[in-house]
Amino acid sequence: MTLAIKEILAKSALTPSRIAGIDFALNPYRGCAHGCRYCYADFMQRFSHHPEPWGGFVDVKINIAAVLAKELNRGSGSVVIPSLFGSNHDEPCQDFWRNKRISLSTVTDPYQPLEKRYQLTRSCLEVLLQYQVPVSILTKSPLVCRDIDLIERFHNIEVGLTITTDQDDIRKIFEPSAPAISDRIAALKQLHHMGIKTFVFIGPMLPMDPYRLAVQLKDFIDYFILDKMNYVAKSRGIYYRYHFNDALRPDYFDRCRTVLTEIFHHGC
Repeated sequence: MTLAIKEILAKSALTPSRIAGIDFALNPYRGCAHGCRYCYADFMQRFSHHPEPWGGFVDVKINIAAVLAKELNRGSGSVVIPSLFGSNHDEPCQDFWRNKRISLSTVTDPYQPLEKRYQLTRSCLEVLLQYQVPVSILTKSPLVCRDIDLIERFHNIEVGLTITTDQDDIRKIFEPSAPAISDRIAALKQLHHMGIKTFVFIGPMLPMDPYRLAVQLKDFIDYFILDKMNYVAKSRGIYYRYHFNDALRPDYFDRCRTVLTEIFHHGC
């Protein structure tokens, strides 16, 4: 499938977030070339006016770093924080942003393949670094390691890799254009060894050997997040086609969670 790429101008950069622990979301791209077949963010297609299916298009917000800089600055010295940011009083820019956490990203992967060419995520990190804004990065791509030189200069930053299974043949079914599992684990290892706070997001939990996955990850993460498959309706046919019926059982998530949690907390 040919990827439809469109360069667009963003009117805003930061979106208030309702995710626990995250104040704002920053999405340098709209759409995602990874084409994960369970992706919850496919609702964004109706805002893009693309005829291509989810995974077949990406809008590139070529001015995102400049817009972000304006939103972080809002003037010099003291800034009137607009209602978007939850306050209407004067507060120094630096102090305000150092108490907020920004997520890269919530409805797209900030290190999808086009980031190699456009480097929008890197440009945004350069802006965020000026304010030492706390940042949480979540990606499926080892490309994040390209930016270690910036990441290690933040006072408060964490990098998570989404790893949904230990088996690459299953990854190819559900995440056909996403990086290999081994490459994601290698990225976690590299980041962790550089002293960067790391986590793994195992969600949605695909068919897996939880013991095997946990053993591969346990030495390279500071914490973990688990989530069940919440989008069964759009992927149930895949489960049946490949005889993954056991992973649709109501107790599947709890069984895997028990194994993962035990090894992550106590080791083998």
